[in-house]
Amino acid sequence: MSVTRRLRTSLLLVLLLTTLLGCGSSDPVGRPPSDGTSGDFLALSYNVAGLPEGLSSSHPAEFTPLIAPLLNGYDLVLLQESWQTPDPNPAAPTRVYHEILAAGSDHPYKSEPAPQPFGGDPRRPEALLSDGLNMFSRFPFGPVIRQAWEGCDISAADCLALKGFSFARVTFAEGVEVDVYDLHMEAGGTPHDEELRDAGVTQLVEFIHEISIDRPVIVGGDFNLHTDEEPDSSQFQRLLAEAGLTDVCAALDCPQPGRIDKFLFRSSDDVTLAPTSWRFETDVFVSPEGEALSDHDPLAVRFTWSLAR
Repeated sequence: MSVTRRLRTSLLLVLLLTTLLGCGSSDPVGRPPSDGTSGDFLALSYNVAGLPEGLSSSHPAEFTPLIAPLLNGYDLVLLQESWQTPDPNPAAPTRVYHEILAAGSDHPYKSEPAPQPFGGDPRRPEALLSDGLNMFSRFPFGPVIRQAWEGCDISAADCLALKGFSFARVTFAEGVEVDVYDLHMEAGGTPHDEELRDAGVTQLVEFIHEISIDRPVIVGGDFNLHTDEEPDSSQFQRLLAEAGLTDVCAALDCPQPGRIDKFLFRSSDDVTLAPTSWRFETDVFVSPEGEALSDHDPLAVRFTWSLAR
């Protein structure tokens, strides 16, 4: 049995045990009410440009403390490029900033950040940083599963982090569990980068088929796919078709379908998901001087859910 197959088998066992034991999260806050048949939530996907100051395309030392309290306006927050500074920090005074976001967030459920590999992960010995993927939520969720992309290219410094996708099963109400994926795809514009993004699509689709079969799904993040260009458009359409997903932009006829920050979704026989609004929060996540707080705009989507009757 391959390493990947053994890992996925282990993950399935973890999810089964979590369901049997009723363990949605280690947080002591209680589960949502069990009598609801419909509801809604506001989701945010935000690449916060949290590389160390001087390496980031933004100014995270100044802007991260401004971002943190603004996240409290959203029920489900998917973060990219949000790494936690280790304690003790062997790279001091160089640091990253996720702990600032966590301290400023009042969400009762927060993912545990992956530790920094500092070149010690055999899957990618060049990687100094972990995946940078984290989630804050007002709803409980089970174990977070992290998967690194199986390849990388040095053209956009992708090999310096364990970029990939994460998975968690979020409970929005009794009987309403949605599989939520947060991702950060390969950057760069070389032919090899294009091949790697295509391979990433295959890797994600295979994971969804194995872990999320017949389940409702939300996928958000930094796709690095300009869907108004090729081969990005074809790769994106393949992801939608093979995973049975719908782009929120397509569902709502949004005006900017080519943006790389996206939300996708699908319903199941038991749970219907539907987006009702899509908006880049460019007037919310700004400094007092009006400067954007990251080199990515934060994307907010309101979803409704309902149980099949």
